[in-house]
Amino acid sequence: MKTALITGASRGIGTACAIALAKSGYNIVLNYFNSEEKAHNIAKIIADNYSVEVLAVKADVRDKEQVDTMVQKALEKFEKIDVLVNNAGIALQKLFTDTTADDWNDVICANLNSVYNVTHAVAKNMISNHSGSIVNISSMWGQVGASCEVAYSASKAGVIGFTKALAKELALSNIRVNCIAPGVIMTDMMSSFSEEDLKLIKEDIPLGEFGTGKNVADAVAFLASDKAQYITGQVLSVNGGMVI
Repeated sequence: MKTALITGASRGIGTACAIALAKSGYNIVLNYFNSEEKAHNIAKIIADNYSVEVLAVKADVRDKEQVDTMVQKALEKFEKIDVLVNNAGIALQKLFTDTTADDWNDVICANLNSVYNVTHAVAKNMISNHSGSIVNISSMWGQVGASCEVAYSASKAGVIGFTKALAKELALSNIRVNCIAPGVIMTDMMSSFSEEDLKLIKEDIPLGEFGTGKNVADAVAFLASDKAQYITGQVLSVNGGMVI
């Protein structure tokens, strides 16, 4: 049985990805940092409803040492990691002139450095097995940029560049690296927006609806699967047509 590691899996898109991959028959390594109770609840739901094993592991993906320990625990239990979903991240909405150096570093570290940390720890196992699929969660703002989200947009653009470069490097090891660029997905990150703001945003979405975690998770499950075995280095937009 194959194993998938999902970062930031205790809520939102990460939880949806964990469930989608469990439904597809993967054992799940469910990474969390702050939301321990939620993570263990999700782990129990998965274990109770799907014929897979689940390992919930606390690790701050910004910290390379914690990440290395997490991956070692996963390998001790499951021996290999077949799929990695780099989902963990944070948002920041601020004028660029109000964005402090600490703000900038926090966002880059959480959204981009974390992708390096986890991928670096997992890639060696995938290379030795000559097999693997890595799916990175970027954003449509990483493709086109967003006003008042310069740090976030830059971090997510970095994820796209990381994906394309690494896909070329790991292809000879039969490892595929792809990226999802979600649009406006109704998760905790949207909690700061007013009803009026949400109404205005929805008017800009051609399909007329906000995305869900499941919409993103279904795309992740596809890219992780053998159905996508000839797809690598690509950015799949899941945005309802908001960015084309």
